[in-house]
Parts: sequence; C-alpha cells; structure tokens
Amino acid sequence: MRSAAHETYDLEHTISAIVNRYGGKAVGLIMALQDVQKHYRYLPVEALKLVAEKMVLPIAQVYAVATFYRAFSLTPKGKHHICVCTGTACHVRQATVIVDDITRNIGIAPGETTPDGEISYETVNCLGACALGPLVTVDDEYHGNMTVMKMAAVLDKLRGKHVSVKETVEETA
Repeated sequence: MRSAAHETYDLEHTISAIVNRYGGKAVGLIMALQDVQKHYRYLPVEALKLVAEKMVLPIAQVYAVATFYRAFSLTPKGKHHICVCTGTACHVRQATVIVDDITRNIGIAPGETTPDGEISYETVNCLGACALGPLVTVDDEYHGNMTVMKMAAVLDKLRGKHVSVKETVEETA
C-alpha cells in the first residue's frame, strides 16, 4: 500500500520532470498541461497547483488555460477514449445511430466515463475528415465509415474480447 507521502513525492517528481522539459517557462504551459494530462488522464488540482508553483505563474492563469481548451479535462478520463464526430457530414451519414449504439452498449452518455474507468466517450462537432463519415476515433486512431457492427467489434476489442473489425464485417457480408 502506498502512503500519502509517497504519492505526494511521485506527484512532485512527475510535475517537476514535466515542467523542466519546457525550461519552466510560461510559453511551455500548454505543452506541460498536455503532458500532465497524458500522464494522469486528466488534470488533477494538485498537479495544476504544482505546475503554477514551478512555472512561477498565478494559479488563475494555469486554471484559465486548463479550462479554456476542450482538450483538457479536470475530471478523470477512462483508459480508452472514444470520440464520435457529429458534424454535418457525419450527421447526415447516421452518426446519431453510432452515438445511440455506444450509449446503449457501454451504458454512459457522451461526456461520461464508465464506472470501471475503462472507457470515456464524447461527441465533437468535427474531426476534420468529413469524407470518412461517420467518423469515430478510438485512442486517437481514426475509424472511418463507421457502422454499428464495426463499433460493436471496436467495443469488444476494448473490453478485451479480441474480435477484429474485419472479421465482424466479413461475417455480416
């Protein structure tokens, strides 16, 4: 069992290493926050305070940046991240069907994380690849022309059931 002192040391050590990568300068704030989020899968308040302290910035400035960009999260995210594009091109190609299917299959609404912390899922207005709609990213990997069957295979894979999308598509053809 880890002690609170050990966790505090780990946090301090991790944040120091991240801030030092950018020379402790304010111009590296966004990149430092990206690294902190990558490490913790969100931006813990304690980490934000340490970033502010080590970069000699007001906590309000660090918090403002952390809350301005949608890419940052102040709440824990799942181990896997699913993002469904609901922009115009994806919407007309049935992105809402994909959203409804994911919601039904994993039991959470967009913007939420499963209780076991495995999967976070959200919708966005555009992922910038309209020709591939409906488009879904899973852990930053693009999956174009998404269907309910393909999404089921992706979710099975995330849950540890090793069914490939290709196998599922071939079975239904």
